[in-house]
Amino acid sequence: MGPTWMMSDYKVEMINDGMQEFYVDFHGPSDGPYHGGVWRIRVELPDAYPYKSPSIGFVNKIYHPNVDEMSDLVNVFEVFLPQLLLYPNPSDPLNGEAAALMMRDRAAYEQRVKEYCEKYAKPEDIGAAPEDKSSDEELSEDESDSSDEQVVGKADP
Repeated sequence: MGPTWMMSDYKVEMINDGMQEFYVDFHGPSDGPYHGGVWRIRVELPDAYPYKSPSIGFVNKIYHPNVDEMSDLVNVFEVFLPQLLLYPNPSDPLNGEAAALMMRDRAAYEQRVKEYCEKYAKPEDIGAAPEDKSSDEELSEDESDSSDEQVVGKADP
C-alpha cells in the first residue's frame, strides 16, 4: 500500500506507486440515512483522465437504487457521491429492489439503508478498526447506552 492522506472527510490511500488507482474512505453525509456509515471506494483513473470519468467501485456493501451489487459507479465522488446518497434517482435504478422500496415506502427504505450501514459500513468493515479488542467491547457497551438515550430523545411521532 502506498501513502495515505486526509482530504476533508475522506481518507485517500494509493494502490501501488502510480497516481491512477487509490482507495477513498468515504463517510455518509450527516443529514440522511447514510449517516454513520463509512465506505471504502476504489477509484481508477483512466489514461485519458480528466476527459474520461474515473471508474469507482464500492468495496463494502451499500443499499442504494443507483449502486448495484457489483457496486460499480462511473463518476467523480467529490460532488457526486454525497449528492447520490442524499438524492437517489429511483427512476433509473441499478438496484431495482431499492428503487421500488424507496418509491413505495420511504421509511422502510431508510430503515434498510441504516441496516446496511450497521451491517456493512462500520469502520472495521473497511479495515480501519483499532486492533485492540478489549477497547472494542467497551465501545459497544457505550454505544448501546448512547443509542438508548437517542431513542428516548426521538419521541417525535
